[in-house]
Amino acid sequence: MATRHDWTTTPISTDILRGALDLEQTERGVLPHRLPAPARRQITDGQLAMAESQPAGVRLAFRTRATAVELDVVATKRVYVGAPPRPDGVYELLVDGRLAGRASAPAGDTLTVDMSAGTARTRPGPVETLRFSGLPDAEKDVEIWLPHDETTLLVALRTDAPLGSPRPSGRPVWLHHGSSISHGSNAATPTGTWPVLAAASGGAELINMGFGGGALLDPFTARAMRDTPADLLSVKIGINIVNADLMRLRAFGPAVHGFLDTLRDGHPTAPLLVISPIHCPIHENTPGPLAPDFSAMSEGRVGFMATGDPAEVAAGKLTLSVIRDELARIVEERAAADPHLHHLDGPALYGADDHAELPLPDGLHPDPATHRRIAERFARHTFGRGGPFAAQGR
Repeated sequence: MATRHDWTTTPISTDILRGALDLEQTERGVLPHRLPAPARRQITDGQLAMAESQPAGVRLAFRTRATAVELDVVATKRVYVGAPPRPDGVYELLVDGRLAGRASAPAGDTLTVDMSAGTARTRPGPVETLRFSGLPDAEKDVEIWLPHDETTLLVALRTDAPLGSPRPSGRPVWLHHGSSISHGSNAATPTGTWPVLAAASGGAELINMGFGGGALLDPFTARAMRDTPADLLSVKIGINIVNADLMRLRAFGPAVHGFLDTLRDGHPTAPLLVISPIHCPIHENTPGPLAPDFSAMSEGRVGFMATGDPAEVAAGKLTLSVIRDELARIVEERAAADPHLHHLDGPALYGADDHAELPLPDGLHPDPATHRRIAERFARHTFGRGGPFAAQGR
């Protein structure tokens, strides 16, 4: 016999949303964004527009005695022509920091992307209701982590007891920017991405500005970070710039300086960590652009390949090796006048030996086990004794 509930509907607002910089009101619901409206108005890249609307690190957070929760959503399902089907995004409910339930929305809007033709089209779909029940009948902090890689319209939130804003965590706010690896690509769950795992280990409140394909030193991203209150900052730079074959060495250095200058305009003394790319064999010494490996797709798997010419590095084309050297040089020079600026070499998080043991499944993105390894190493290096975030972490 089904349990009957007297539902309380609570408007979804920034009072109970964490990890988003903006909340857009639409005809069907509210859409969390990880870039504010002024930045979004300057985006001409459909990939970045999609990535920033995917709620990596975004969660509903509230305090309640409710034993049952319902969340109505419209998820955007991505279909890549010729590629195997993608798994449904995962919603995770945590009670007092511990996992208490998972759910998925099997239907929703459908975004069909044809990478060979460079086209995309969206077909509207239905609202789905996610249900979590059997929660403890006591005051508790509840979080619902949204799928890190699936754009999600939030339509309605219902509970069988009133809810309020969560208690202040007292944790420092960590603002992180990076590529699809920071976004969480190939992680299985929203709390299984390396930044979320590292934040939990280090006792920090994460705002994840990792954007798949979108860590390109865009000035509007730097301004958004400048204007976002935070205690700790980090930027992971390199892989997307090589993937896109975006710039040459002459432009890269000044662009890094400009990005860091903007961050310092808003956060002059906060610990700021610059992270170079992790090991990625296809781009270690071969420039971009990156391209889909259509032969892999014909075999039912996703893969990528580098298409640049290593001979062009001498003329200023960028590889991961070149970027690591340049970032180390820039940070060393700036740190002479900025004692709160730090550097972390990406292969210390995932290097050649790690690749031999845990290869990148598609040639570019880590699997769930590798996300955990990167998180453990990052937390130990950064939040651990003597680390750049140690004084303010747990």
